[in-house]
Amino acid sequence: MIVPKPVTYEPRPGPFILDGRTSLTADPALSGPAAWLRGELAPVTGGELLPGPGSGTIRLGLGDLPPEGYRLTVGPGEAEIVAGGPAGAFYGAQTFRQLLPPAAFRRAAAGPFEAPGAYVEDAPRFAWRGCLLDVARHFMTKHEVLRFIDLLALHKLNVLHLHLTDDQGWRVEIRRHPRLTETGSWRRESQSGWNGAMDGRPHGGYYTQDDIREIVAYAARRHIMVVPEIDLPGHTQAAIAAYPELGNLGTPLEVRTTWGVGVNVLNAEESTIAFFQEVLEEVLELFPGPYVSIGGDECRKDQWRESPSARRRMEELGLRDEEELQSWIVHRFDEWLSARGRRLVGWDEILEGGPPPGAVVASWRGDLGAVIAAERGHDVVNCANTSLYLDYRQAEGEEEPLPFGPVLTLEDVYAFEPVPEALRGRPAADRVLGAQCGVWTELIDSARRVDYMAFPRLAAFAETVWSPEGRDLADFGERLAAHLPRLDAIGVEYRRADGPLPWQRRPGVPGRPEDAERWRAKLAAWTANLPQIST
Repeated sequence: MIVPKPVTYEPRPGPFILDGRTSLTADPALSGPAAWLRGELAPVTGGELLPGPGSGTIRLGLGDLPPEGYRLTVGPGEAEIVAGGPAGAFYGAQTFRQLLPPAAFRRAAAGPFEAPGAYVEDAPRFAWRGCLLDVARHFMTKHEVLRFIDLLALHKLNVLHLHLTDDQGWRVEIRRHPRLTETGSWRRESQSGWNGAMDGRPHGGYYTQDDIREIVAYAARRHIMVVPEIDLPGHTQAAIAAYPELGNLGTPLEVRTTWGVGVNVLNAEESTIAFFQEVLEEVLELFPGPYVSIGGDECRKDQWRESPSARRRMEELGLRDEEELQSWIVHRFDEWLSARGRRLVGWDEILEGGPPPGAVVASWRGDLGAVIAAERGHDVVNCANTSLYLDYRQAEGEEEPLPFGPVLTLEDVYAFEPVPEALRGRPAADRVLGAQCGVWTELIDSARRVDYMAFPRLAAFAETVWSPEGRDLADFGERLAAHLPRLDAIGVEYRRADGPLPWQRRPGVPGRPEDAERWRAKLAAWTANLPQIST
């Protein structure tokens, strides 16, 4: 009853007894996952699983397998994990934990516990198995982010895309430009619902650079890469509120308090490019991974069209229009990042003016952007909002707490296929690095709400990027039924199959038929515009 489903699972004679006399040994190259497993099992065993005489031994060793692959053999007296590297050993250890009863996931568990005999051979289908967490719209504390990382790791996801900046807040300390957090990390109030009244409550917070280092290191020990997103040139009102010279207007702005796509964007002056290069210099020190997202999505061009400075800039650069101006900005940052050994990630809007050759395209407006980008030779992460935006409501009805977007059920998420149909059987399919679900938080104002919106749909998503093709919904349902008690033991307040619990319902902003119709029209408009990119 493992989630996500492994490539091979066979029952074997057992059981393996986990108790206070169990020991753990590991190849020195696997000391990291061994230390993690000792810590997770300590509440069950009451000790550190040190070698010695006992009732059973857990062994971690290396074998000729892919880096994220493993073989797990469980039987009387021994549980052996053979892995291609530390990541594979970590995933094998996660699978071993799932063989134990749900009570073993509690921080105070009374063993002994039995793991049934089993043979598991496993490796992921995709290299990029991600989740975006939007901490810009509603801030999550460091402790809450670390807990979310543990939940991603439980489901064998390996990328946390951390959306750190937007119109409504700037969440990472930049020492060279302190007003980004002094001013940009707080807004005076927030909108209730998508179009509701203002709540009158200040909201904010940010991560110090030491906080970020801790988050990144914590994730790395769980074989999760943290990809930062510093949005530009749109979604930048919080930065402009802190430093008005970055914008196009002569009047001061405040950190945005409402949702939707704003008109305030960065200007195209060389001083603004230099400012954000200085920001990114500090970001690169904090995030050692190869990828950095600059967003690039939903950049309205109204202010550039009306700005004499922007028109003069386009003339100086020989650009035909505002689309080419945004493309020029994206190319500048791609060159800057490439010179420092990093790769730019941008949402599929970067296709519209011609993306840089090495850019990774995060395709969110359905599948078509992924198809176009892959056919043009770009690596792609499929983030299709139509299947993977976990802020979309999970059912019809006014008792759902977030009446936002089209309905996206657990079954809808499970039916998602990371490789678009148009790429099947074509060389460009190899450009699909994987997929990523999104937890956008305009209307998700607490970690408890994140639990409700993300789970159990995130478990369904995890199977789409880990498990082989040919998934079976009924089989997943049976394994999910065994998995949910684990989430209960951890304390995840997920959505129940029969709907929200009383406290999870949110009155005040009932869903309206016209809201759903508006979203259907918007999705159709996005899809209609995408084919123009390929011309």
